[in-house]
Amino acid sequence: MRFLPGLICLLPLLSPLAHAELMDDINDRGELRIALEANTPPFNFKDGDTLAGFEVELGQMLANELDVRADFTVTDESDLLQGVESGKYDIALNHMALTPALKDRFDVSEPYGQVNPQWLAKKDEQPRPLVLVQALTEEKPKDEAPVALAIPYQKGNPAFHASLENALQRIKADGRLATLTQKWLEQPAEHP
Repeated sequence: MRFLPGLICLLPLLSPLAHAELMDDINDRGELRIALEANTPPFNFKDGDTLAGFEVELGQMLANELDVRADFTVTDESDLLQGVESGKYDIALNHMALTPALKDRFDVSEPYGQVNPQWLAKKDEQPRPLVLVQALTEEKPKDEAPVALAIPYQKGNPAFHASLENALQRIKADGRLATLTQKWLEQPAEHP
């Protein structure tokens, strides 16, 4: 019984160890599980049977930087964030607006891009609060501040956070993100 107080003091230190770190799971699997909708060019879409777009290429770059393969899962809006929250997917790479609501529910990456909010609303639809999609409207966009895009993942994974941030910084620093942005987001899209 005299060891009990010492054990009780150690419990807060041991509790993080009981929770498996996302980065360990990713390394064990050898893959980064990425959820997306694949219906919003130029961000992500299907070109025949192949996934294409800005976020598909960014996801491949991130996985390469983490020294794992990218495993994309096409899903719908109702499963996208719920799947990340439950651990079914490691990240959602689906042009998520960096909002207070997203930050309350998930840990998020630093922004990987900015886009015009009018460009993100579906035709005849208001933008969704967390998941935003490309505009198909023919209206002239209003002047609004750009929306920062970030990558959500489960809360409480500091090693994954550090790894993801380092990967994003390397992709930004060597110009790959700028090249990708110019290729997909700064040229008129002629995609299906």
